[in-house]
Amino acid sequence: MVANATDKKWLLCPKPNSQAKLKLFCFPYAGGNSQTYRAWPFKLPETVEVHMVNLPGRGTRLREAPITRLAPLVDEVAEAIRPELDKPFAFFGHSMGALIAFELVHQLRKQNHVNPAHLIVSGRGAPHMPKTDPQTHDLPEKEFIEELRRLNGTPTEALEHPELMQLMLPILRADFAICETYVYEDRPLLDCPIAALGGVDDTDVTREKIAGWRERTTGSFTMRMFPGDHFYLHSAQPSLLETITVLLR
Repeated sequence: MVANATDKKWLLCPKPNSQAKLKLFCFPYAGGNSQTYRAWPFKLPETVEVHMVNLPGRGTRLREAPITRLAPLVDEVAEAIRPELDKPFAFFGHSMGALIAFELVHQLRKQNHVNPAHLIVSGRGAPHMPKTDPQTHDLPEKEFIEELRRLNGTPTEALEHPELMQLMLPILRADFAICETYVYEDRPLLDCPIAALGGVDDTDVTREKIAGWRERTTGSFTMRMFPGDHFYLHSAQPSLLETITVLLR
């Protein structure tokens, strides 16, 4: 299948493989980009073709304004991803990416009557659980940067580089707004398998919040906690990829 211009903008596939049995679409966390998953195509089995979702405002789309609400973002991703759903597929999303992936599954099921072979959510509490964190996306700049420092997801070199932060802040604020303004809508449960993953030292996304994903599907449920904090997907990458390999087998 030849990707159209929209697909090329939204979806990056570093290692195309027409013989793959399954496509894995990977969604970034707040402030992250598709390059989070750049090594995955070369570390997962040949049976899996990895597609990295490329959001506006970052990477090759740096000149585009980031999207600040989840619904329009999901609409655009759904439009780009539909032509690629020509074989079994799975979604992996970390933090904000888990939320995007979850809502996208609902949308594709409703509009196209298709389901992923697996929904793998990471570093995000179940969407129906009460929000306990204060809104931070509209904090004054100094306080917002301190919150970024606390979350430990932005490199210290970036936090201490004013020019770089001026480029990153609009993206981070937009992504935080996506998460903080999201309102869960009660709908019929999904029926695809869900795997919910987290870091044992993640003080914001606890084991209990991860376990809540069990309530979002009538299909099978798997839960796995890894050594590390909210960004365990970097520090525990080998174990994570091994787990994903088993889930997708």
